Amino acid sequence: MKKDIDFHPVTGVKLAIAKEEVNGNSEWGVYIINHNMIELTNLMVTSKGYGILNGEDIKTSTLRHMIEELGSESIAKIEPIDPKLFVLNNEFWVSYYILDQIFDKKFVFVEGSMDEKNIQYIPALDLEGVLHP
Repeated sequence: MKKDIDFHPVTGVKLAIAKEEVNGNSEWGVYIINHNMIELTNLMVTSKGYGILNGEDIKTSTLRHMIEELGSESIAKIEPIDPKLFVLNNEFWVSYYILDQIFDKKFVFVEGSMDEKNIQYIPALDLEGVLHP
């Protein structure tokens, strides 16, 4: 059971939602950034959106992504994201291994976090976006 697993604190791993130009169009994407000096293996990322819109509870489908290996000091695009979802809480649950130890963390971009005032340059991506604290 999950309660029986010894999880160490996640350090050196960040999530970002950033905008890139593709063929003259702006596209938003979710990225994982590994600042560690060691590779991450067997990354599992689940994502979902939820919140209240016009007085109604809204939940998106849960998406699951598997990344076999993310090298030291590298990045990977997890998924594209529609800006219409920025009015919701967008949750990303990330699990991965370093050597034989499992790490696990929930990242939530809360409703409003993608506001224009929060968008900044993210050097690791060389893109504008929001880096999860």
